[in-house]
Amino acid sequence: MPSLSVKRVYDEPSPRDGMRVLVDRLWPRGLTKEKAAVDLWLKEIAPTPTLRTWFDHREDRFEAFAEKYRHELEHNPAVAELRALVKKRKVTLVYGAHDPAINHAVVLEAWLGA
Repeated sequence: MPSLSVKRVYDEPSPRDGMRVLVDRLWPRGLTKEKAAVDLWLKEIAPTPTLRTWFDHREDRFEAFAEKYRHELEHNPAVAELRALVKKRKVTLVYGAHDPAINHAVVLEAWLGA
């Protein structure tokens, strides 16, 4: 049965990851394409540069960021492509942020699961 999970792109890839989809607009620093083992780079699904810059990975802004990002997702055509993939196979959303709880990938995972 297809499923969805989230993982830092810097963590070791695993066969259990299924299809690894990078959901960052920018390529992760210091990481080669081989080491990242990304199957698809869906940069269009990431928050807009304006929202990402405003958020700045600040914990005190995370709740407001999540709300604004969910609003962006409602109008983002890349969502359809990601939903289609998740229906067919195991997908792991990979991201570059340091904090595993305060990042857009966890918002995206929860939003897709809703």
